[in-house]
Order: sequence, then C-alpha cells, then structure tokens
Amino acid sequence: MNAPVHDAIVACARDSYSQLLSFVASRAGGDLASAEDALGEAFLAALQTWPVEGVPSRPEAWLLTAARRRLIDLQRREATRTRSTEMLIQAMDLAQENVEEGHTLPDERLKLLLICGHPAIDVAARTPLMLQTVLGLNAERIASAFLVAPASMSQRLVRSKAKIRAARIPFQIPSPEDWPERLAYVLDAIYVAFNAGYGTLGTDETGNEGFEEEAIYLARMLLRMVPNEPEALGLLSLMLFVHSRKAARRTPDGGFVPLNRQDPGLWSQAWIHEAENLLRQASAFGRPGRFQIEAAIQSVHAHRAVSGRTNWFMIEGFYRILRLYSNTLGARIGHALAIAQIRGPADGLAELDTIPGELASDHQPYWVARGHLLRRTRNSDASRKAYQRAIGLTEDPAVRSFLLNEMASEDG
Repeated sequence: MNAPVHDAIVACARDSYSQLLSFVASRAGGDLASAEDALGEAFLAALQTWPVEGVPSRPEAWLLTAARRRLIDLQRREATRTRSTEMLIQAMDLAQENVEEGHTLPDERLKLLLICGHPAIDVAARTPLMLQTVLGLNAERIASAFLVAPASMSQRLVRSKAKIRAARIPFQIPSPEDWPERLAYVLDAIYVAFNAGYGTLGTDETGNEGFEEEAIYLARMLLRMVPNEPEALGLLSLMLFVHSRKAARRTPDGGFVPLNRQDPGLWSQAWIHEAENLLRQASAFGRPGRFQIEAAIQSVHAHRAVSGRTNWFMIEGFYRILRLYSNTLGARIGHALAIAQIRGPADGLAELDTIPGELASDHQPYWVARGHLLRRTRNSDASRKAYQRAIGLTEDPAVRSFLLNEMASEDG
C-alpha cells in the first residue's frame, strides 16, 4: 500500500471513526455492536479498494456507503429484516447525507460515553467499553491499562455490547440524578485515553497520536455539561499540566527526557496558567477527589519553573491523601519515589516492596522506579536486573534507549 493511501485510511480512522460510530449508533436504537461491525467492515473494504481505485473525495461518505452495503448483504444472507438493522441503515443514510452536503456531524461521543456507563452494564466493563467504542483503543491496550489478559478483556467487551442491545438501553443523556454514578467512569475513560496518547509519543505505533488532544477536547465538552463538578475540573486541570510539558519530553533528535531533567523553559505557561485556574475553581467546591489531588501534584511539579526546585514534602503529602481516594498502582509507585526523595532510597524501596508481586510483574513504571532506587542504594546487580525487566516491557524506542543508557552508566 502506498504511503498517501495508508495515511488517508489512518487519518480517517483517527478523525472520523468514533464520530461516525456514535452518530450512527445514537440513531439506531443503541445497537452498538452492529454499528461497530458494519463500520469495521467498511474500513476493511477501504484497505482493499482505495489502493486500487484511489482515495475518494469524501472518504466518510464512501465508508458509510460500504457499511450500508454490508448490512444489506447481511439481511439477504440471513433472509431476515430486524428493526435494529433497518434503523442502522436509515442512520447511515442520514449520516451520508450530512457528509455529502458538507455538514459537520453532531459530536455524539459524550452521549455514547454516558450510555456505556449505564447501570445495566457490568461495572468492570464500563470504562473499557468507553475506551474501545468511543475512543478507539484496541482490546490489548485496554487490557494493559487495566492489568488483565487481552482475551478476558475482549470477552468482557463483547458481553457488554450484547447487553446494550438486549436491554434496549436508551441512547440519550441520562437525567441529572443518574449523573453521579456514570460520571466517574466517563472521567476514567477520558484519562486512560489521554495517557494512551501521552504514552505513545515517539513510538512506532500509529493511530494514538491525537489521543491527548482528543481527550482534552472531550474533557472540555464534558465540563460544559457539568460546570460545577469539581472532579471534571480536576481532570482537565491534570491533563493540561501534563500536556504543558509536551515540548520538553523529547530532545530535538527524539530522545526521551524524564520530568526531573526537563527544561522548564520549554513548558507551556499558557496551559499551566489555565490548569492552575481550573484547579482553584475545583478546590473552591470543598469536595476533593482523585483527579483534583493528582492535579495538585502536577501543580507542585509545575512550580519548578518559578522556584527552580521541586517541593517533595508537598508531593509526598499529596500522594498520602491520593491513596485514601484511589490507591492505584501508579499512586503507590509515585508515593514510593516521593518518599525516596525525602527519606532516602532505602525507604522508597521499602514502600515499593509493599506492592504485591502479581500487580507489579508486568508493569513497566514499577521496574523503572525499582531500578532507579536500587541504583541509588548502589545495589548494581539488582538495579541492572530491574532495568532489564523495564526495558523488556518498554514499547517506546526512545524510552528503551534512555533506560539502556541508565543501565550502562550503572555498569560504568
């Protein structure tokens, strides 16, 4: 496949898939699985056809036509007409009409996120379902984020889509009293998607490059719906703090630069300023939560641009509070590193040792932290083994190169 065609298909999948899916599903009674199958077949047809016939002038309209044909062929093969399929075809016709007339499709992704948080759907599947259907992450990457086997995650997602169809879950914005239960899953999904983009910066993977910006866009859209929700404010603040460092995370030749070695002069002060304002707004409600506390930690890091130093006492204190709200693996590792900065690497290692082995065995940040702290205790052999484990779990070539250099300097 030539590069222009490949780039066109990747761009269409990145920019249009989730909007096409949410628009079609929203007008087809919420038959998410069938809409997803039809659009998936359309993208497969594009992979086979566009290299031969060229990229169509309106790629989205072409995809909708192909998806419609797939549904009609399915009807003929099965000699049946279901209300769901008829609604899907009508929804695709409407979407195609909008695209061909140059209209922008309404962005229904937030609505779809809320549908995926319906109480009828298994709690463990709600956020993963949002990540796959709305934000486009594959089952393997979602499984990695939730520390479960890819096959188990795939089964969980299939069952959830079947549940949406069987239960005829209405495709609509829930009433205000239903918001609190669903909102937490939506916030989690947006943040995991943000991290998927952040984590693939500079990797060989395609399709995830825009996740940071898309997640920020969705967070802004969500905040317009719930302007007085402190955790929504906290999430956007957190992401903007992290996003503000984008220009400093790589050297001009693509090398990885960890936070403590970044040049604060490269951080976006405009994004930091907005993040600080959002965090102040959230704090005024007096209802702290996970994302507000994580944003506060990033605020302390951002202050290095002003003071020239990092206040590790404040960071360690925030991590202690964070673990009361969300004692995740990431929070525990971050807390251990903060402890090491205050009390020394041995105490940091002791904190890492409280993490069960089955949780940490395939978690790359754990082994990076362990290698770093063992290195500071001058335990060269153990440090080298930890770095080797981290390198084996690293997908990003630049991060892998950085860790190899860290390990080599240990040997030197």
